[in-house]
Amino acid sequence: MKLWLLRHARVLLPEGLCYGSSDVPADTALTREAAQAFAPLPPAGTPVWVSGLLRAQQMAGALQAVRPDLGAARMDTRLNEMDFGDRELQRWDAMPRSAFDAWMADFAHHRFGGAESTQMLLDRVAAALADLRPAKTTDVVWVTHAGVIRAVHHIVASGVHIGDVAQWPKDAPEPGGWTSLSL
Repeated sequence: MKLWLLRHARVLLPEGLCYGSSDVPADTALTREAAQAFAPLPPAGTPVWVSGLLRAQQMAGALQAVRPDLGAARMDTRLNEMDFGDRELQRWDAMPRSAFDAWMADFAHHRFGGAESTQMLLDRVAAALADLRPAKTTDVVWVTHAGVIRAVHHIVASGVHIGDVAQWPKDAPEPGGWTSLSL
């Protein structure tokens, strides 16, 4: 099975803000351009799953407008970006160094911002991946976020559990970009 991981377009926020689970919109024109660029790739009838966040919903809608043969997207909040709790919508460079140090000291289980840990993100993404296994299709598209894409890559390469930040994948598609992998 091929899993297409399509990231939402650039959000309409100033650069440098933490916006994980915040429901912020993406740039409409960039969303449309990215959907048009991605549209020729998945085969007809490919199911589409989408995060519950607006910016991903916008991308799924733009993709459906170009490729109605893919059908309406199935919303799954397990594809939402990581929840950074009280760090949401704060400038990354204004957060205290001690907050990052605490997260890096226990990368798997520390809840940066008090809401969700990296392991919690990995667990919910793994549960969504497990739901793909019984699928009778050869391709699936997930419209999602950088953190979820990194989590998928980690799970496929190393399993669900993570020890430290050195194991976390560094790369993810730019906003509006995509990648794919075989499961």
